[in-house]
Amino acid sequence: MTSPAETPLIRVRRSGPLRGSCRVPGDKSISHRALLFGALADGAVEASGLGQGGDNLSTAAALRALGVDVQIAGTDARIAGVGFAGLRPPAAPLDCGNSGTTIRLLMGLLAGRSFESELFGDASLTRRPMRRVADPLRLMGATIDGRQDPARPNDIFPPVRVKGGSLAGIAYDLPVASAQLKSALVLAALSARGRTELREPARSRDHTERMLGFLGAPISIEASGAIVVDPTGWNGRLRAVRIAVPGDLSSATFLIVAALTVPGSDVTVENVGLNPTRAGALDVLRAMGGDLEITPAGEAMGEPVGRVRARASRLRGTRVDGDLALRAIDEIPALAVAAARAEGETVFADLTELRVKESDRIVAVARELRRAGAAVEERPDGLVVIGLGDHAPSGGAVVPEHDHRIAMAGAVLGLGAADETAVPAADIATSFPTFARTLAELGATLAEASR
Repeated sequence: MTSPAETPLIRVRRSGPLRGSCRVPGDKSISHRALLFGALADGAVEASGLGQGGDNLSTAAALRALGVDVQIAGTDARIAGVGFAGLRPPAAPLDCGNSGTTIRLLMGLLAGRSFESELFGDASLTRRPMRRVADPLRLMGATIDGRQDPARPNDIFPPVRVKGGSLAGIAYDLPVASAQLKSALVLAALSARGRTELREPARSRDHTERMLGFLGAPISIEASGAIVVDPTGWNGRLRAVRIAVPGDLSSATFLIVAALTVPGSDVTVENVGLNPTRAGALDVLRAMGGDLEITPAGEAMGEPVGRVRARASRLRGTRVDGDLALRAIDEIPALAVAAARAEGETVFADLTELRVKESDRIVAVARELRRAGAAVEERPDGLVVIGLGDHAPSGGAVVPEHDHRIAMAGAVLGLGAADETAVPAADIATSFPTFARTLAELGATLAEASR
């Protein structure tokens, strides 16, 4: 086992201008769905542009354990679709690694199967709440059990056991706007009897609805915004088509923030997803005065795709809350770096969900910004950040607690620091294993995987 002293580090130093064009790994959320939906297809599915991070590999491994032939070569995959009926009981508990998307979507996928499965993950995943998914699946007819935690007696946590049953459709108001919760219930609804109607308190990212509609699933969106699934008469299999995964906007946001905050920079990220339900980060950065040029370039499976050009800008504080916060929730660590480098105050609110990500991201972001010298007020549902303006951030050791977005945020903040910033390299591999190399190719000053 590697000791803390032996952990490979990315050492970041104050950088000159970042320049050039680059690509980022395939969208992590869409890659999960490409694999899962490919498994439900009527035949072989070829997918390209998949994310190569650990989370997507966890989904692929779980599908193999369920009897699906998944072959991955680099960013390409071939998934031999078996439909719902072709899934087989796993011989051992399913390891979901660090991935909340993997475990929650699998809960929905397995809720209608006639066998029992156990799902577990690493120490971080073991702390993530699962009752929000379990409760509606129980209403549909599945049996869900999980680990009890005396400190949080009203929830359950991994390991989670799912005993599938004969499901019935429900009308359900989601307690939180969550794409993972919504997607789990949609997957369960596809193997249920009758109609399921899901209503969200706000519109979460809609990759599941777009992709399933493209693949021929019996899903529709009503004028009210409710998601309706009615599999009556459906054969239980999706169309087997080629799937192209666009670049991950969450990963791209770190490079965009780096370009906006390093003087003289001019960076273009090519072939990145521009889905409006998750492009709130671009709206925030524009509101902060960021010089962004967004060029649409068509669609892939109903997903808007294009390029984003970012040039160094003098940023100012803003407010991020409500729908805007929801559409930027995964990008908050990167946006907090922009706030720390801006002039004035930035308020992040309505972000309680950040408390139950890979880490408590409100605590983690506040800690890293303070280490770099920014003034931060932590609030129950967010943060207030007083930007450093013309003052350089401080370097030091980033402590991401195995959270990839906190690790990348610390690295980008370190590009402007007067002294060296050390970031655990392994913590970034979950979603962006080529992060350090991409920064270096754009001109950043760093040493990858030193000790």
